[in-house]
Amino acid sequence: MFHIVLFHPEIPHNTGAAGRLAVATNSALHLIKPLGFSLDEKHVRRTGLDYWPHVNLHLWDSIEQLEAAAEPSARFWYLSTKATHSIWAPEIPLKDGDYFVFGPESKGLPERWISAHPETALRIPMPGEHARSLNLSTSVAIMLYEGLRRTLPAQQL
Repeated sequence: MFHIVLFHPEIPHNTGAAGRLAVATNSALHLIKPLGFSLDEKHVRRTGLDYWPHVNLHLWDSIEQLEAAAEPSARFWYLSTKATHSIWAPEIPLKDGDYFVFGPESKGLPERWISAHPETALRIPMPGEHARSLNLSTSVAIMLYEGLRRTLPAQQL
């Protein structure tokens, strides 16, 4: 099982879509407070549709609280446009149980996290010369399915 971590998510539609992805991939969704919306908000439920009650959802007051609760062998991957390692790089050893950490839609993860974790900071390639970033739920889907592609047996793909 992979873990989707949304640090200070701001847009309910993206969190709803991430929840739907979590259900579709048997992943857990971790939300780090503060949230830019209420989980009762209709947009979260509407985007998550009838999947929302099935989301393996965890709420945390801080990233440190989540890290302390994770298995000692857990690996955290920090997704950022400022990272140097591509998610497509074959030397990136994704494995079941990994945590994929995404920042808030308006500013991404704190740069200090990327510089503190250069070997586990990843970027999604964007060859379009005018691209600045991708939508959060799109990024979650790309990363999650890359993890599944690398870890699921071929007959399950």
